[in-house]
Amino acid sequence: MGMSSLKLLKYVLFFFNLLFWFSGCCILGFGIYLLTHNNVGALFHSLPSLTLGNVLVIVGSIIMVVAFLGCMGSIKENKCLLMSLRKSVADGLTDSIQRYHSDNSTKAAWDTIQSFLQCCGINGTRDWTTVIPASCPSDPQVKGCYEKGIMWFESNFLYIGIITICVCVIQVLGMSFALTLNCQIDKTSQSLGL
Repeated sequence: MGMSSLKLLKYVLFFFNLLFWFSGCCILGFGIYLLTHNNVGALFHSLPSLTLGNVLVIVGSIIMVVAFLGCMGSIKENKCLLMSLRKSVADGLTDSIQRYHSDNSTKAAWDTIQSFLQCCGINGTRDWTTVIPASCPSDPQVKGCYEKGIMWFESNFLYIGIITICVCVIQVLGMSFALTLNCQIDKTSQSLGL
């Protein structure tokens, strides 16, 4: 890879992490809004502190921290920060493998990923300590989902970029329309003397 490709990769990684950081900020802000207005009840009656606002604050905070590590690691080319980002992803995947047999939504997610990518576990079949799921391919030398996921991302990078740009353009247009409408409402209010 040439120096220009590495620079491009550095800034693309920074941009995506910055996008996730902004998403985390929005989720955190919406969670705080729900907490302050307190009009949304608990998700589970047995856990009264588990409100939608609390969940959004926690999720938003985690996304912000992980995205911040990715942003700083990519822009400063700091291997430690980048590896801590990779380690947090690997730890999350390892935790979800351990919950495979006890949580139906985790089981469904892993089965879908393994069937779609034709992979097994994070690094291969050795990640499944008990029973290898039926969604794993029967080949004992099958690759792990982490490596297959990176390969899938790299092979579909152009399409993912196009979709991301389209979503950003749509959001910018939506904000522009909202600001235009807001200005029109202000002008109408001023002309009516309200």
